Amino acid sequence: MKEEIHRRSIRLKNYDYSQPGAYFVTVCTKGKEFLLGNITNEEIQLSPVGNIVEKCWMELPNHFDNVELDEAIIMPNHFHGIIVLTENSRGVQLNAPTKKRDNNLYSRISPRRNTLPVIIRTFKGAVKMWCNHNGMNDFQWQRNYYEHIIRNDKEFKLIGEYIINNPLRWQYDQENPDGSPDEFEKEFWRFLPDNVGAFN
Repeated sequence: MKEEIHRRSIRLKNYDYSQPGAYFVTVCTKGKEFLLGNITNEEIQLSPVGNIVEKCWMELPNHFDNVELDEAIIMPNHFHGIIVLTENSRGVQLNAPTKKRDNNLYSRISPRRNTLPVIIRTFKGAVKMWCNHNGMNDFQWQRNYYEHIIRNDKEFKLIGEYIINNPLRWQYDQENPDGSPDEFEKEFWRFLPDNVGAFN
């Protein structure tokens, strides 16, 4: 029986996801269906949707002035990427300002532009919109996404190498229904102590 690696389904409590820093993000297809491509000879061969995922990801810095991208990989049923938020954010509110904004519940809870959740929601939405406009209405992402706040250079290097080598290690990937996670795969996810986020 495959060992489950559990992840909590909430963002890190009281953490400001607009502040500068590096984040490791993973997004899965609904039901972890193989919709983004296939692994052939240890390389990913992207499907039309996979190509759009790549395009939408690469476009993010053109739409968010505080986004820089690092390593990323598209796998058959999920996507890994490192996204870096910089100081350039204007922090524009998505909701219209009101005179008594502090007393307005919707103003207080509406997400701010250039925060990680808004950026990932925009990315996922852009892919879904393309699919809808191109007759692929059945395509769905899983409801949430996983993220890890990268704390130091050691983590940055380890996560970057994990992303780069993901196609080479597909047989051990925990997202591969035919795979069998080896000790490295298990230890990698245990290494990220605040496994905030979800694949639910």
